[in-house]
Amino acid sequence: MSELITGPAILFAPANRSEIIPKAAARADMVILDLEDGAGDVDRAGAYDNIRESGLDPKDTIVRVVGPDDPHFADDVAFVRTTAYTLVMVPKITDSIPEALSGLKVIAMVETPQAVVNIASLAAHEDVVGMFWGAEDLTYLLGGTHSRFLADEPQPDSYRDTMRVTRALMHIHAKANGKFTIDAVHADFNDEQGHFQEAADAARSGFAGSACIHPKQIETVRRAYRPEAEQLDWARRVVAEAENFPGAFKLDGQMIDEPLIAQARMVIARMPA
Repeated sequence: MSELITGPAILFAPANRSEIIPKAAARADMVILDLEDGAGDVDRAGAYDNIRESGLDPKDTIVRVVGPDDPHFADDVAFVRTTAYTLVMVPKITDSIPEALSGLKVIAMVETPQAVVNIASLAAHEDVVGMFWGAEDLTYLLGGTHSRFLADEPQPDSYRDTMRVTRALMHIHAKANGKFTIDAVHADFNDEQGHFQEAADAARSGFAGSACIHPKQIETVRRAYRPEAEQLDWARRVVAEAENFPGAFKLDGQMIDEPLIAQARMVIARMPA
């Protein structure tokens, strides 16, 4: 969990589509105002005006600029500094965090092979507050064609090992440095069950949220991050019973010790306010 992530359903909104931005903000927990992939080749001045005039609450808003090697990177970063928005998602990171981002709250995207092998130093950087990963760019840059197994392979629709390793390494290194993580988008927004399972795994693994590319994914993510009634009941009973014991104790035939008590508290913390 992180005070910078105000809810688990985080929706991309292209910065060049002014009519979409307020709709996204009304539906999602947080909005990523996108100047990169989701926006395409945009008129920068128009997109900047849309962001500036959006009126979105900075605490619920992330701005995604283009990557450091893009010719618009410097302009995007300079523009963000003229606004109230300080939480910035940066794609196409390779081996370092550009000095141009100094003082901003950076969400470093892990979607290049170079970023994967430099996750430890990226996660430790003083300007990085969180990390996000992208499967499709990484697959392409690895020379691959599909980030997930296809129907003629074992475990269809599941991520390939290279993707699973990247996701796990990012999460571990970020947490080791006290940073939050956001899980990658589930590109098939019609696959509600698959998306739910992926988001539930993210929630139970400790991700702060999951990115969405379509409004219909929002409730799926919220449902996945919200503890099930049985799980919540167990957690509340564990925490209550822990008040009566200085150490380990037995509950429902299970030995409960400090790590499980801590997990129970995390389950309770995932309930929306």
